[in-house]
Amino acid sequence: MTDLPRADFSRFGPRAAAAVIGASGGIGAALTEQLAQAPGIGRVYAFSRSGDAPAGPRIDPGRLDLEDEARIAAAAAGIGTAGNLRIVIVAAGLLHGRDHQPEKAWRDLSPGGFSRSFAVNTTGPALVAKHFLPLMPRRGAGIFAALSARVGSISDNQAGGWYSYRASKAALNQVLKCLAIEEARRRPGLVVAGLQPGTVDTALSKPFQGAVREGGLFTAAFSAAHLLRVLAALQPAQSGGLFDWQGQEIAP
Repeated sequence: MTDLPRADFSRFGPRAAAAVIGASGGIGAALTEQLAQAPGIGRVYAFSRSGDAPAGPRIDPGRLDLEDEARIAAAAAGIGTAGNLRIVIVAAGLLHGRDHQPEKAWRDLSPGGFSRSFAVNTTGPALVAKHFLPLMPRRGAGIFAALSARVGSISDNQAGGWYSYRASKAALNQVLKCLAIEEARRRPGLVVAGLQPGTVDTALSKPFQGAVREGGLFTAAFSAAHLLRVLAALQPAQSGGLFDWQGQEIAP
């Protein structure tokens, strides 16, 4: 990992804590491992539905299900307000599953597909904000971020399809914008951001990698390193935006 950029979170205060939701996934695990090694980070709370997470002396694994508010609340309560929580990243998401595939046309639409996409990609991150933001200090630097997608940009949509995924990510971007506006009054040092990680070699992208141009498929470690560099550099004036792995803002 020596050839990858290394984010420095020292300005977030001594021994700041971070929470990663989705720590058992490809990008989530890489974010967890790299945060645990980043300057300024003293502890990483690594949550997943299974409780699986990378091992490490600064990593504290736990269970959290984005479709179960009670478990989200319990995970937050386990950290408590004394945890010096400065960074929260929701790295979990749903594009396809055993009973759901991205819709190629309106003929493929179903209530179940929409409900599940919104539950994981939109409602889940919103509920994480509901229960985790109260743990974050009102003063000083902080980050609340969620993995979004370029396909959630309405202005960038030139291909159509993937109805429920596009719609749920567009809705997530709106949720993040609302959070940014509200938290600017309560926590002026907090940055709320959506992140576009690029096309990463994970289970989420596996069925669609054949269409990726040469050089356009990233490892999870590569994507995570660049996303953390972007997050460490964002300022409160940029709160509410959607940013790609290079730090470029994506139009809504």
